[in-house]
Amino acid sequence: MNFRFVHNNFNVLDLDKSIEFYQKALNLKEVRRKEASDSSFILVYLGDGFGTHSLELTWLRDRKEPYNLGENEFHLALEVDDFDKAYEHHKNMGCICYENKAMGIYFINDPDNYWIEILPKKYK
Repeated sequence: MNFRFVHNNFNVLDLDKSIEFYQKALNLKEVRRKEASDSSFILVYLGDGFGTHSLELTWLRDRKEPYNLGENEFHLALEVDDFDKAYEHHKNMGCICYENKAMGIYFINDPDNYWIEILPKKYK
């Protein structure tokens, strides 16, 4: 048996705001969408244009309160080819939520406070 990553999911309160954030912050683009026939949910899949793995954003019509993310111990990680440029971009966006200068990494948070780790290319 062989398994392959397909997608990760984040539930979001404001789908348009989240899509805009991921486009601006990480250059992720919508690759497909599924809407419930009763309009109770929308799934939007975002891709990086390089691989097949995607981020699924789930919007639930009846959800009004923020999601409980615990202590934010889980996260996505993305590598970037120009770490310094990405850092400045995210700093200007005001979305850097944690830095570990000793490890050479930092985290940004999205509109729902999910954390995304930013790594320099070929981070080990």
